[in-house]
Amino acid sequence: MVSLAQLSANKQSPTESRSGRPSLQDSWLDQVTWVTGDVFYLNWDEVLLGATAVVSTIGGFGNEEQMKRINGEANVISVNAAKDFGVPKFVLITVHDYNLPPFVLSSGYFTGKRSAEAELLSNYPNSGVVLRPGFIYGKRKVNGFEVPLDLVGEPLDKIYDAAERFIRPLRSLPASDLLLSPPVKVDDLALAVINAVKDDDIFGIFTIEQIKEAAAKMRAFSY
Repeated sequence: MVSLAQLSANKQSPTESRSGRPSLQDSWLDQVTWVTGDVFYLNWDEVLLGATAVVSTIGGFGNEEQMKRINGEANVISVNAAKDFGVPKFVLITVHDYNLPPFVLSSGYFTGKRSAEAELLSNYPNSGVVLRPGFIYGKRKVNGFEVPLDLVGEPLDKIYDAAERFIRPLRSLPASDLLLSPPVKVDDLALAVINAVKDDDIFGIFTIEQIKEAAAKMRAFSY
């Protein structure tokens, strides 16, 4: 979806993934240069030469070491490679700052994400962007089957919007925002990415609310 939004913004979009081109039939996929590779062994000349921005969506689950490697080390490598190639902008998609107990936040998933953020903001203090969504919804294909996450996410999103002033005070309760943080539509996340890429004055950490505000801004400009 990020690649599709980049095309909509007239941005060339080489995209690297372990599996290469997705097995979908959408016509816009043919307009993207798909590079198959592993970030730990990638030939960066193929993907970063002439790049004006990098967007990383790397992340995943597994055991402790796997999560540290996928969420942390892989993104750190990407940040440093982009910096070495002189890429002026880097956008990193991580995860909402949940008010969970310390023993949960000390897991490889969260520590990996935060170490990647720290590396980005250290290398790109005035142009690095961290987007912290919570639950992301939209249509997703897994092993050829479509998983309609939007059937859950969209109604929840509307409920949270309508009840925002009642829900907001409850988010101060320990672990409450695991259930009370509003979901983010995948289209909104993609638009927030494009907003960050296009605007040189944007940098720093973006919360769920700020991601939605950025998406609304992009939609307003498209009319």
